[in-house]
Amino acid sequence: MYAIVEIAGQQFKVEKDQQIYVHRLDAKQGSKVSFDKVLLLDDNGKVDIGLPEVKGMSVTAKVMEHLKGDKVVVFKKKRRKGYQVKNGHRQYLTKIEIEKIGKSSSTKKEIVEEKAAKKPAAAKKPAAAKKPAAAKKPAAKKIKL
Repeated sequence: MYAIVEIAGQQFKVEKDQQIYVHRLDAKQGSKVSFDKVLLLDDNGKVDIGLPEVKGMSVTAKVMEHLKGDKVVVFKKKRRKGYQVKNGHRQYLTKIEIEKIGKSSSTKKEIVEEKAAKKPAAAKKPAAAKKPAAAKKPAAKKIKL
C-alpha cells in the first residue's frame, strides 16, 4: 500500500515505515503530524485518484529529527572580467517516519458537528425591532413626443 501525499508544498510517494526528508515542519521532535492532502491511494492494485484529494484519507507520521541538508555551492563567474563569487547554503529539513496510511480520524461530518456545537444559537430579534420599510418613490412621468 502506498500513497502520493502533498507535504509542505511538495508531492511524495510514501509507504508505511518509510523515512523521508521534507522541508522544515513546525512540529516538535517526537510529535505526530497528519497530512490530509492525499492525492492518490493504491491499496494492493485498487487505485483511488483524488479530484483533487481522496476524501476521508490521511497520512500520519512521526517527526524523527530536525537537521540541515548537504551544502549546496553556488559559484558565479564572468570570464575575462575578474568577477568571481562563491556562496553556499544548507537547507533546513525534517526527517519523518510514516506510521499510518488510512482513513482520517476526523471526517467532514464530525467537523461540521464540532462547528455547530461551538457556535451559539443566534438570538432572534423581536418583531418590533425591525427597520421600517423605505417609502416608495412615485413613478416617473412618461413624455410623448
